[in-house]
Amino acid sequence: MTPASSPKHDRRPPYQHAADELRREIRAGRYKPGDQLPPYRELQERFGVANMTARAALNVLRDEGLIYTIQGRGSFVADYEGKGGVDYTPPAWYLGNRVEPVGAEADEIVIGKGKPDSPTVAGTSLTEVLTALRDEIRVLSAEQQELRREVEALKKAQQEPSRPPQS
Repeated sequence: MTPASSPKHDRRPPYQHAADELRREIRAGRYKPGDQLPPYRELQERFGVANMTARAALNVLRDEGLIYTIQGRGSFVADYEGKGGVDYTPPAWYLGNRVEPVGAEADEIVIGKGKPDSPTVAGTSLTEVLTALRDEIRVLSAEQQELRREVEALKKAQQEPSRPPQS
């Protein structure tokens, strides 16, 4: 094989290779919106990388808005619009704070209002929006835990032998 015909070595870090492969699978429809991605350990084995490298690959996809992570649950494919694959545009802050329309309306998200590097959503700071979302997630998590306790109590009551009424 001559040097001209040999494949060029890709010098990108391994986490970018893993992120690219996962991105391709999402675009191809292997993982649909809401689907859970494999855990870090499976990604480590699949791509032959360290745990932190697998985490870095998912961080890239999370920063791009393709996935989201729920602590203790895993990483999931984010909802996207479009047919026949992901109609994907990275967030403006990821592209060097270029202002680009996001969603149906150009003023849904405005970058750079107020303090530098301080995104706002419809006049509300991103910090306020994220705080409100965090609080809502906590409420939903508490409700879920309460429902789990109720289900466990019902299962326990169903398993106990019924006693005849004493006269």
